[in-house]
Amino acid sequence: MSIELAKELNCEIISGDSMQVYREMDIGTAKITREEMQGIPHHLIDIHSPDEPYSVAEFQEQSHHLIRDIHARGKLPFIVGGTGLYVESVCYDYQFAQVGEDKEFREAQAAFAEENGAELLHAKLAEVDPESAQKLHPNDQRRIIRALEIYHLTGIPLSAQLAGQNRQSPYQLCLVGLTMDRQMLYKRIEARIDEMLKQGLVEEVSSLLDKGYGTDLVSMQGLGYKQIISYLQGRESLEEAVEILKRDTRRFAKRQLSWFRHMKDISWVDVTEPVNFSAKFEEIRDIIAGKFLSNLEYTSKQSK
Repeated sequence: MSIELAKELNCEIISGDSMQVYREMDIGTAKITREEMQGIPHHLIDIHSPDEPYSVAEFQEQSHHLIRDIHARGKLPFIVGGTGLYVESVCYDYQFAQVGEDKEFREAQAAFAEENGAELLHAKLAEVDPESAQKLHPNDQRRIIRALEIYHLTGIPLSAQLAGQNRQSPYQLCLVGLTMDRQMLYKRIEARIDEMLKQGLVEEVSSLLDKGYGTDLVSMQGLGYKQIISYLQGRESLEEAVEILKRDTRRFAKRQLSWFRHMKDISWVDVTEPVNFSAKFEEIRDIIAGKFLSNLEYTSKQSK
């Protein structure tokens, strides 16, 4: 859908996915291929090595620069993807305070997780910042520890700091969200994971480990990678690891929808009926065109 819209409306796409920034991590991130791009420029894909951490602040800065550059060239900047905080930080220009760091505290939390498990670390966050805990998967250890660290240093939960952010966008903003029947979504998630396995997900993760990328890296904690690592290290059978991956991805999708549903400006489009692609395409195109193009421009483009 994003490719067809980009061709129709002269867009360049900025990936809003926090995992597709990593090189060599293609299958597990469902990274778009060159062929699938169909000539549409895509930004913020394959820009980091797996051992280079990537932050929301970096994404925000790079996106602001790209938006200005794409607009200056007479094209429409189009963020596609779903890491909620990343997308929202750009849409509303969040200001990230320089809270500082406490290395000893972070190391202590990491040791706690190693000894007691990810679920108990997640429970610690739920005690002091239940809203942030609800949005973070227990396996997202880096962000959980950072949220705990922020509370430790400031006494103010991360969620409260985000709630105090300005909700006015610096841009003329058009947000479109796709939704569908929940059971159909879950079936598509499971089918996509089965396809990833056929494409060589296990081999991709094994290759990353062979190249020396540690299991504690942010990139290697991502969905698809952490679960397959557990299989490769003998903690679960492949069948068990795949079932856990499917379960965790379903949960992630649920949290992702919850995150975006609280954003006031989104126009939601139900795409439960995939056979009706052209009608949904026209509906979304009209939402965007109504926001950005004058009637004259739109009519002229349609007549070409």
